[in-house]
Amino acid sequence: MFEGTPAGTRPLDALKEVAKMSSAWGIRSTGALLLSSMVAVSLALSGCVGPSMNQDGPPGGGNWASGPGTAADGEVDGPSPEQQREAALDAATTAAAQYDYSTALKQLKDLEGEDVSELTGKIAAQQEKMVTWEDNSQISHLFFHSLIVDPKRAFAPGPSAQGYADYMVTVKEFKAILSSLYKRGYVLVNPHDIARENADGEMEYRPIKLPKGKKPLVLSEDDVSYYEYMDGDGFATNLTVDEDGNITNTYQAASGKTVHGDYDLPTIVDAFVREHPDFSYRGSKGILALTGYNGLLGYRTSEIEYGDDPKIDVKAQTKKAKKVAGALKDNGWVFASHTWGHSNVTNSTMARLKADTKKWDREVRPILGDTDLLIFPFGADMSGIATYSGAKYKLFKKAGFDFYFGIDTSTPAWMQLTDDYLRQARINVDGLSMNAALKGKHHVLEKFFDVKKVIDPARPQHATKDDG
Repeated sequence: MFEGTPAGTRPLDALKEVAKMSSAWGIRSTGALLLSSMVAVSLALSGCVGPSMNQDGPPGGGNWASGPGTAADGEVDGPSPEQQREAALDAATTAAAQYDYSTALKQLKDLEGEDVSELTGKIAAQQEKMVTWEDNSQISHLFFHSLIVDPKRAFAPGPSAQGYADYMVTVKEFKAILSSLYKRGYVLVNPHDIARENADGEMEYRPIKLPKGKKPLVLSEDDVSYYEYMDGDGFATNLTVDEDGNITNTYQAASGKTVHGDYDLPTIVDAFVREHPDFSYRGSKGILALTGYNGLLGYRTSEIEYGDDPKIDVKAQTKKAKKVAGALKDNGWVFASHTWGHSNVTNSTMARLKADTKKWDREVRPILGDTDLLIFPFGADMSGIATYSGAKYKLFKKAGFDFYFGIDTSTPAWMQLTDDYLRQARINVDGLSMNAALKGKHHVLEKFFDVKKVIDPARPQHATKDDG
């Protein structure tokens, strides 16, 4: 994360800068996706059970909601007309639940029957109840780091234990937070739902239409690379696509047995949305922010770092990462640059940022595809509340970035829109922020969940440092 630090040993301690930058910035508020295969949708909505977890699985892990199961024995040429009809009805139902009424009606266009008429009527009635979100600048953004699956290992005495307590939340905590967000009426959107370039090439807010009482929310996860330093500490080791096309996590249990299931933010959110499709606005899930120095999504894809390692086949790792990246995008996730080397943009020289951007373009962009989202490591932004200008901004703008994300825990929402970019502040949800909330020092999290109710009993008492 810092210049001169060897790859694979970049310290978790660097995350300490997040708290410092959050405080230093001091900003105050100023003012469906449908699956490509309708048959797959039908299977998903039918509640087929995915691979079961056994006793070797981790505490707090496993599948929250059942995913699509395995195919039935025997090969068929394709879905029957009745199966196609049912899949279209299921797809329309999902699209309508996710407020995408135009897509829902398209699915029903060529169908007939009493059930079709009934569903069409329900969609029309729901459309009339929709209201436009009044102020896009007041959309909140919560972010997390990798989720702790096994607190016993993560919090065991060792060089990373304090960092894990400070900057991570457990699977149990995250699931409780998700449930609270849903009960409080939040709906997941991604930045392109909030704003986009118009015909003149200028950024402008887009209307978000939701039922009265629903509130848009952006969710993101940083460092979805499954860094080497986390191996054996009770975290998932990668994201993968199984033989049925489902996105899952690989996890090595304390027993040493490798299992697959929902063990990190993307797969847990996917499972939650399968159970509660109305938690997603038109299929949106969240942002995954990635560096490149340790590879992507749990695969050691960096030729710079691993090209000379005879134990690592970078090309094979890259192929796997591309497959996972494509599946994530198809499932409502968007990617953001977190810079190649987790660079502090505030303090880095132009020479370093130029070199870092070239590495991103060389090693990350070809795998993830183009992205116009930049999430600053440590929340280290290019300026305070003043609009962007200068060489650093020009560098990133030329690299194709139109959305920029810092950190601010002083307010539930902060946003800055110009003709050239959208800028949004994020709120860190971690041990530090929850500890501050418990001590009555920060109240911003109260809008989203009750910290006392979500805290995992497995979290060490008073282990989280005072963030002031």
